[in-house]
Amino acid sequence: MAAVRWAEATWSGDLTSGSGTIDYVSSGVFSRLPVAWESRTEEHGGRTSPEELLAMAHASCFSMALSGALGRAGTPPERLDVKATVTFAKAEAGWKVASSAIEVNGRVPGASADDFQAAAEKARDGCPISVALKGNVELSVTARLGETAEAR
Repeated sequence: MAAVRWAEATWSGDLTSGSGTIDYVSSGVFSRLPVAWESRTEEHGGRTSPEELLAMAHASCFSMALSGALGRAGTPPERLDVKATVTFAKAEAGWKVASSAIEVNGRVPGASADDFQAAAEKARDGCPISVALKGNVELSVTARLGETAEAR
């Protein structure tokens, strides 16, 4: 069975001075998010960007993949704090998503630092968003065991 999700967006005007909105998403959890070229290449100014939404997707996908891998290894996590930083950069051929760097801090009873790092690398390479990006976007992961936002 396939899961199908959708989003609708509207854009008005030219690329650099125009603006748009992410109007609706299939889940209904958010709507009417403002977007603009400036929010991609300069300060966000209270607007989102495709790259920010990609970072959101990558962080959540990675956290699920890592949780699943740790659980299958017999060391389910108590908590994972995941941050994905997506870089949008100008290259010779034009603008592109250049990288997605994941940082994960975890509290995982029974897991060694080496086990946690290996599971994080496997999740980096295997989560569906990473698979979609692989070969086009540089992917990296930094994993720290024992540190979570809750503990800091």
